[in-house]
Amino acid sequence: MAARFVISGTDTGIGKTVFSAALAVALNGCYWKPVQSGLDGETDSETVARLGVPRERILPEAYRLSAPASPHLSARLDGVSIMPSRLVPPQTDGPLVIEGAGGLLVPLSGHLLFADIFSRWQLPVILCARTSLGTINHTLLSLEAMRSRGIPVFGVAFIGEENPETQRIIVEFGGVRSLGRLPVLVRVTAEALRRAFLDNFDPMVFQGEPI
Repeated sequence: MAARFVISGTDTGIGKTVFSAALAVALNGCYWKPVQSGLDGETDSETVARLGVPRERILPEAYRLSAPASPHLSARLDGVSIMPSRLVPPQTDGPLVIEGAGGLLVPLSGHLLFADIFSRWQLPVILCARTSLGTINHTLLSLEAMRSRGIPVFGVAFIGEENPETQRIIVEFGGVRSLGRLPVLVRVTAEALRRAFLDNFDPMVFQGEPI
């Protein structure tokens, strides 16, 4: 079976979309953003296209919500109810990269969190984490939230400047593997991102199993 991954993060705006684009390119896979909140400016799917994923491999969002806010609020403002039945990973001929919104405990409605959906899917999750101050607490809490719900954890992808002690302690206390570290790019172009991913991650690792 082709690889299928969920990309989540310890917070919003940490680089999940950039990492998702890099992974989808490396795997020659498809990309799916189930819920897009905020339609002014470039959407995440449009960013992924700009960073090298062919448009025919970018699947349409289940929900496109106007306001750049938490999905539960954005949906309410649009008069939309987010239904779990519409949040089913699509079938694809090859690998699939699915990007969540914000962190694991982002609400989709008054009774549903993204983590609840991930638990139903039972797909391996890659947790994107900053290397900057504060990430130890956020990352370990996120790992605990996943494991308490039985969500398969594939590993942590660090994003930012190298911070060996922070990365080491997260791996040790979190009982998780480091998949690599995506450095800060001066210019985020498709080619620069492709090179950075191949220089800092082993694509063969993403053929493995969660641990």
